[in-house]
Amino acid sequence: MCLYNNGFIKVFMRTFFLKMMVLSILSLSAMAQRKVPHVLIIGLDGFSAEGFKMAKHPNLDMLFADGVLSLTTRPVMPSVTLPNWTSHMTGSGPEEHGITANDWTLQKHTLQPIETDADGYYPSIFKVLKEGVPTVKTAYYYNWKELINPINQKYLDEVSFEEKDEYKENYQKAFDFMVKNKQNPTLTFLYSVHTDHAGHGFGWMTPQYITAIEQADVAIGALLEKLKTAGIYKDTHFLLITDHGGINKGHGGVSMTEMQVPWAITGPQIKKGGLITSFNSNKNTGLVLAKIFGLTKLPDAWTGTVPKNVFK
Repeated sequence: MCLYNNGFIKVFMRTFFLKMMVLSILSLSAMAQRKVPHVLIIGLDGFSAEGFKMAKHPNLDMLFADGVLSLTTRPVMPSVTLPNWTSHMTGSGPEEHGITANDWTLQKHTLQPIETDADGYYPSIFKVLKEGVPTVKTAYYYNWKELINPINQKYLDEVSFEEKDEYKENYQKAFDFMVKNKQNPTLTFLYSVHTDHAGHGFGWMTPQYITAIEQADVAIGALLEKLKTAGIYKDTHFLLITDHGGINKGHGGVSMTEMQVPWAITGPQIKKGGLITSFNSNKNTGLVLAKIFGLTKLPDAWTGTVPKNVFK
């Protein structure tokens, strides 16, 4: 009986250890397949839905062919720059984050935010990411100097401002940042104001405005090719966002040309949904970013939602 028990125990232990080895191999395989999240936000200021429909942008078309595109996304009100870009990055509207005009500064503003961090800033996606994903690397590239005012820069690993509406150096810096940190989760914000300034200078929907969009598409295409060569394109989520449209040489009103903008996304977690018409708002972007990175603990003051028909 004792010999039988010893033999049984030996067979049992061999079977047990074989199962454990198989489970370990499967676990390692699953870990290898789990991709480190990378997100590149491409921001073009003043990019109207009308402009999207008229301009030629083959690189954007190719990029989002396997993703989701909305041409009926609503800016927050007022339809001006700083409130809307802040809404993208904070999952909230001006009534929550308190940025109601382009001249907002931390030291001088009228409407108090509902919530602030220890430094007085409304919580951004950069803060939420840094607290929820300690290994994440964040970068912010811009060429309109007021844009960064509502963002607490201590949650950014790299910041670069390019003067006189130039943006090509920032595109290169964004690429270098993504390659350097490809082993870490990354959120890269890459913005240009030259499209908006073409609208102000020449008028929305003028040839010069359309040319500005098409020039941006060329730069985007060159960046995408470099990301493919570097081997990080297919594992990256890409977002195309903007703040508002325009009419004549201005914006800030409630006309449909000002209040409908493109919003697009593609990447490993995104449906191949094509053109969608379900409701979307600029203040939803922060919630989408949080979902990509698997974040569940968000600021109580955030009021955006994850739009329908986007995630698999």
